[in-house]
Amino acid sequence: MTAAVPGLGADPCAGAAGEGLWRPASGCGPDCLPPHAAPDVSWLRRAGRLLGVLGMLLAGTGLVALLPVLPAARGRAALRGWARWTLRTLGVRLLVRGRAPRGRALLVANHVSWLDVLAVLAVSPARMLAKREVRSWPLVGALAAAAGTVFVDRSRPRDLPATVARVAGALRSGRSVAVFPEGTTWCGAATDCRPSRGFRPAMFEAAVAAGAPVVPLSLGYRYAGDPSTLPAFLGEETLWASMRRVLAARDLTVSVTVSAALHPAEGADRRALARIAEAAVRPAPRPVLATQLDLAA
Repeated sequence: MTAAVPGLGADPCAGAAGEGLWRPASGCGPDCLPPHAAPDVSWLRRAGRLLGVLGMLLAGTGLVALLPVLPAARGRAALRGWARWTLRTLGVRLLVRGRAPRGRALLVANHVSWLDVLAVLAVSPARMLAKREVRSWPLVGALAAAAGTVFVDRSRPRDLPATVARVAGALRSGRSVAVFPEGTTWCGAATDCRPSRGFRPAMFEAAVAAGAPVVPLSLGYRYAGDPSTLPAFLGEETLWASMRRVLAARDLTVSVTVSAALHPAEGADRRALARIAEAAVRPAPRPVLATQLDLAA
């Protein structure tokens, strides 16, 4: 199983030739990952984490079967708790800055790792947008389908309007939907391997059509207190290889920063909305920092 597509994975990094409406590419590869190092935790702890995660996936499958009969508020709380416990089982600490939306919203976030999905659900339970192939993944596929994931067939670009319509329909029904508008994972550190087109605007049209707010989420990872690409899921790397790094790490943290909601007007330009949301996720350096350095000197 190799890394791939919107929602749960990365594209093979074939450069500009791989770019397209459905197949964006980043320049990230093995060089973006930290050097290979001995595990921080014992093999027994790693095995325990793996068994725990398998147990959480099985528990999640049971949970989604109960979601239709649970009151909406309890269902969201249960899904949020499941995601937080799964992160904890993996040995990943969650930090949240800002307030998660209480009502429906299109959640848009940068995309670094397969852990991103758990981090988003742990903050604001939502339907996810994912590639069609995820449906066939063992356990994960069944869990994703039962949770109402909107699957994308990237081999059929003409299906894009129908996909946007499904997302808009979910928003109109009062559900939140989470998407990764970059369409592929990247390390989040080296600017030269960032997907060249940034946030794709297509899914922002769903928010405009449904009159739903857009809430930008900024995801970041730290290992032993420092920014790190350790949990990244890049290029042709397998999911298992990325998961093994996470299982072996002792002090891994994911932070989710919730920005203020954007409320698009009727008929708003989806491209402008995408640019504003992207700027909220990755704000430009503030000139005031230079002033502070001057004062400190």
